[in-house]
Amino acid sequence: MPTAREVLLDTAVSALAARPWGEVRMREVAAAAGVSRQTLHNEFGGKDGLGRALIGRAADDYLAGIDEALGTHAATGQGPVELALWTVRAARGNALVKALLTGFYAVAPPVAAASPVGSDAVRLVREALARHPAC
Repeated sequence: MPTAREVLLDTAVSALAARPWGEVRMREVAAAAGVSRQTLHNEFGGKDGLGRALIGRAADDYLAGIDEALGTHAATGQGPVELALWTVRAARGNALVKALLTGFYAVAPPVAAASPVGSDAVRLVREALARHPAC
């Protein structure tokens, strides 16, 4: 069973799929998740905290996909190819991943400076490749 935090994040992702981040309202996310606005604020501290949590979860999911793509195809030498395909599919299917990789935040929440965007995203991919030396 999903935790309250997961339900709130899923609800926020659904809201973000329907409209730009600037139009997503905390009260609407709380109502759609079936919790009070105070509960949402207690969990994330505010809209910025919710945005950071959304980006963090998207980054974790993306990096897990990289590890899986590289690990599954390392023996065949197709790891880098699968990594490229995974990256394109992930960015196409998730505005948050696209924002992480490109720095384009028209539909996704802005990210704190320490988040993996631009050259930091390249660094994360290189680190993932280093964990799979057969690639």
